[in-house]
Amino acid sequence: MLFNPKESIDFNGNTGPFIQYTYARICSVLNKAKETGIAWNAYNFNAQELQPKEKEIIKLIYEYPAVVEEAGKAYSPSVIANYIYELAKEYNGFYHDFPILKAERDDIICFRLIISEFTANVIKSAMGLLGINVPERM
Repeated sequence: MLFNPKESIDFNGNTGPFIQYTYARICSVLNKAKETGIAWNAYNFNAQELQPKEKEIIKLIYEYPAVVEEAGKAYSPSVIANYIYELAKEYNGFYHDFPILKAERDDIICFRLIISEFTANVIKSAMGLLGINVPERM
């Protein structure tokens, strides 16, 4: 295996910068929501309306503690690295396919902001376990 410096800083694919960029993207969305006065903690959303991508992100977030436990038991940080890449990839697909701040209803906006916030928290935590900082802007 050869180390390629250009690939190591690529914003696409299984790289640290790709995951860091995802975190920064989420921070940007959350900051825009704060600037417009959206209080996403107060919402009433019908769970039957969840999109498959939303369900997948929620499932991945739910799995995080088990992933950390598995990585610890196996002494394998790659378990966390692979997990966080999958979460970032799934979130980016969600971000691309579904409007967050311009969703059709306020409750959907709030719900998608909550998903975004939880995703950012997990990314920050997992990257921290790997000793990698996540910037709020890139």
